[in-house]
Amino acid sequence: MICHIHPDVFILGLSFLRVMKRIRHCIVSVRNFYLIFGIAFGVSRIMKLLMLYTDRFAYKPASKTLTDEPECHEPGEITATVVGLIHAEAVDEENVSAVEKKLVKNLKWGARKNETQRIVLHTFSHLAETKASAEFTKALLIRTEARLRSAGYDVWQTPFGYFLDLDLQAPGRSTARIFASF
Repeated sequence: MICHIHPDVFILGLSFLRVMKRIRHCIVSVRNFYLIFGIAFGVSRIMKLLMLYTDRFAYKPASKTLTDEPECHEPGEITATVVGLIHAEAVDEENVSAVEKKLVKNLKWGARKNETQRIVLHTFSHLAETKASAEFTKALLIRTEARLRSAGYDVWQTPFGYFLDLDLQAPGRSTARIFASF
């Protein structure tokens, strides 16, 4: 059976395809614009997470920044681990469960990509201009550690409320450095 298409319909069809391609291009451009500037269709992406796979991660407390935190002078060293540098912002306090769930999910994903069961949680409030309260961030890290442990991961936290001297060795591969914003 031979199908004949009227020339007007054919031209209309080509015009429709061109319009659809332009619409698709605009949608992709708008989505990329929002992702680049940290906004996903009207919802701010606030929590920042920089994951570094390290062959060796060592720290030593240098100076205490939060007076309410206990004294800590003990250095630490962990090998073959994903270090999560976590920056929570004030807006994250409004959506605790979603932020916690995404944080755990991303850390597990980063560990799987680097074939390790070892994760270090480190608060790092230098990834954006604003930050969540210390109480919120500390509680988030405690809950995240508990969830990761219950999933079978070995988890450490660096001393909270301290600037640390850091010493790390990270291999030169793409999965050793992963940034997420959610």
